[in-house]
Amino acid sequence: MSFFAEFDLTEMFKATMVLFAVIDIIGSIPIIIKLKEQSGGELHAGWATIVSFVIMIAFLIVGDNILLFFGVEVEAFAVAGSIILFAMALEMIMGVKLFKDDVSGKTASIVPLAFPIIAGAGAMTSIISLRAEYEEINIVVAICINVLVVFAVLKMTKVIERILGPGGIAIVKKVFGIILLAIAVKLFSSNAKELFL
Repeated sequence: MSFFAEFDLTEMFKATMVLFAVIDIIGSIPIIIKLKEQSGGELHAGWATIVSFVIMIAFLIVGDNILLFFGVEVEAFAVAGSIILFAMALEMIMGVKLFKDDVSGKTASIVPLAFPIIAGAGAMTSIISLRAEYEEINIVVAICINVLVVFAVLKMTKVIERILGPGGIAIVKKVFGIILLAIAVKLFSSNAKELFL
């Protein structure tokens, strides 16, 4: 009962927006289109959604234990994560390529779509970072909302691509890049001071 008592609409909304910006499923539409072509057919939206959901929930539950095993503080991981988010934001805003993507293979719905495009390093880092600030129930709901959005986008990729066009996708990517940059700066500033106190 106490688990649900910790639910907070504001925290849930903030966590949802952080994960939405990090996962950036709208900005990934060009990659998804390319994966469809390379896999020789339609991607399985259901499988990609389920696998990415399981990965994110598992990391939310055991992420702290993994860090404890390696003797890493949550704040230190959050600072490291903020640097990764900062680099991802630079990719989105400036159009540079800092991370390599392997977009080949017969199991494109699972690898690389579910992991690492949807539930990648950025999402995992964000989940651990969010654990340092928000209650677990709010993050779980945020993950659920995001995977539903992911499923909807995967099912409607062609329609969305037609509606937005190349210019629209580029604008959306840059807007979420700026949001992600601000999130990275906030995560760094709020957690870095804890390490040096």
